[in-house]
Amino acid sequence: MKLTLKSGKTVKLKDLSVDERDELLDSVTYEGVGDELKMTMMHSTMTKFIRIGLDEKVTDDFLKKLSFSDRTEIFTAIQKELLVLGEDEASE
Repeated sequence: MKLTLKSGKTVKLKDLSVDERDELLDSVTYEGVGDELKMTMMHSTMTKFIRIGLDEKVTDDFLKKLSFSDRTEIFTAIQKELLVLGEDEASE
């Protein structure tokens, strides 16, 4: 799936395997409770999501050229588009 960022850059999201999906989900940790819940290690988590979730070679140079907004947009798209696995379907 191609994703065009607000900055005009285009990236291709990868079709994640179940193992890759689980690895990404397991890497997200939160602190706090209720409305005060915050993700820990945000930058390393976003980098991991981008490296695993894009269907292209993600080098340090590639990452350094992305703005924080680009990184956040890719991270959010991966969460929205690639991590859902049957959650929207009713169980039988």
